[in-house]
Amino acid sequence: MGSLQAFVEERRLRAPFIITCVGSVTKATLRLANATATNTNEVIHLSGRFEIVSLVGTLNRDAHVHICLSDGEGRTVGGHVIGDLEVFTTAEVVVGNAVDLQFTREMDDRTGFPELVVQTHKSDS
Repeated sequence: MGSLQAFVEERRLRAPFIITCVGSVTKATLRLANATATNTNEVIHLSGRFEIVSLVGTLNRDAHVHICLSDGEGRTVGGHVIGDLEVFTTAEVVVGNAVDLQFTREMDDRTGFPELVVQTHKSDS
């Protein structure tokens, strides 16, 4: 995640998102679906060899990325990525940028989480 956010910052992308990804990881920390703003303890730490089955999300400053991983027997687990992922062999991440938009996050009192705000932004080019 740190490498992806550095990529976004270096290129000053305003509305970056993940198009697709293939690869593998050996470590991941995921927040599970049961987590709420008041109960963020629903976290698992994975260690081992996992194929990246899916990686999706937005990569603005407060990135929001979900991943689905499969283990050596094909079982899958997924959730909200917390922190960095440790790449095993490779992670081929294709990043897009919606040039006329800007992604930001604002706290939503209803959900208790910073939620995506999409704004129109005139391109510099």
